[in-house]
Amino acid sequence: MLKPQITMIGGGMIAHDQILPSLYQLQRQDLIGEIAVCAQHGRTIQALADNAAIRRAFPGHSFRGYPDPAAGADAKDSSGYQRIIAAMPPRQIVIAAIPDQIHHDVIMTAIRHDQHLIAVKPLVLRMDHAAEIEREARSRNLFVGTEYHKRFDDRSLLARRRYREGMFGEFKLGTARLMEKWYYRNSNFQNWFTAENSDAFTYIGCHYVDFVHFVTGLVPVSVSVYGIKDRFPNGNEGYLWTDARVIWNNGACLNVQNSLSFPDEAPGSNTQGITMYFSDGERGAWLDHSDQYRGIKYCYTRRLGIDGGTVFHEPSTEYFQYVDLGGPGLACAGYGFRSIDHLIRAAIRVESAPGAERAAILMEIDDAGIIATPANSSYNEAVIEAGRLSLQNGGKTAVIESGEPPRVRLI
Repeated sequence: MLKPQITMIGGGMIAHDQILPSLYQLQRQDLIGEIAVCAQHGRTIQALADNAAIRRAFPGHSFRGYPDPAAGADAKDSSGYQRIIAAMPPRQIVIAAIPDQIHHDVIMTAIRHDQHLIAVKPLVLRMDHAAEIEREARSRNLFVGTEYHKRFDDRSLLARRRYREGMFGEFKLGTARLMEKWYYRNSNFQNWFTAENSDAFTYIGCHYVDFVHFVTGLVPVSVSVYGIKDRFPNGNEGYLWTDARVIWNNGACLNVQNSLSFPDEAPGSNTQGITMYFSDGERGAWLDHSDQYRGIKYCYTRRLGIDGGTVFHEPSTEYFQYVDLGGPGLACAGYGFRSIDHLIRAAIRVESAPGAERAAILMEIDDAGIIATPANSSYNEAVIEAGRLSLQNGGKTAVIESGEPPRVRLI
């Protein structure tokens, strides 16, 4: 396969913080070709193109923007992604980095134009949509991967290996939290992260549901989510606080708390972590991951020039950082980059194989279970669909029933 063209749909926070710099590093390594970014608003394209940290790290790199940056910040093109994807040569790579509720439309547009697809988590919000994506992509031998970057944290990979070697016994009980900072409320989140579209568990908590399956191989069977509505500065309402209870097929229970509430003056970029308790019938075992920092504490002479930046800071070296390794600019480090790198290389591997071998390679990727694909990670969509049903019904339990097709229902 020649170096693939990359088209990213969306240019928001995750594009700034992880995806675009990761793509530039892969471009620097001569793995990928031209990069295009398509967003609804010209101001989104301008802000991404002008990002000072990315420009410093990758001098000389740029992307084609839609709307054209020359059209100004007020330019708007709500359906431009359809035209841009349709104009791509077939069997390149589309990255869906857009709000949860429009994933399905963007993903299916890419697949129907014969494009490999990488999506930020969650893939979609409904099980039938995930099944449709799997079916349509498989019929074309296209790669579809969901970017659950915590899978590429070395600690997650170590926990997975140790659990599957029997070192922990069986998962029984766990609690997880991921609270994003308050400034999210002042961002574009207030325009789409509304009660009818998403919630803190769907957007944030899915990381830890995925983590538990990734480590243990267990499958969730019921979900209850209690949500508290709060108002954004623009007056929109969202479920900005959630408490979820996920029961697994061995009877284990995971509690997950999420919110957009962590104080901006707190030193980390968020607060997050998971504790899991296990048993082999004779002994107990324990796993505790503190994910918001990695034992580093800095106190600067001035605030960091970023949203939520503080004088006292606990930086995460593991998720994503720019480091100086010599040479031009800076390099990306951390599992945020490794995740994008792994997904891009998987798509290239599929496309580089002879046509007759692609189906087998896709099945191998599914079976390995390291990359989240529609075939091996549909439990995520089941949990989200059940969680949304529970949330909208005051926290009643929703069960996930296997079958053809699978479904969720309240009990």
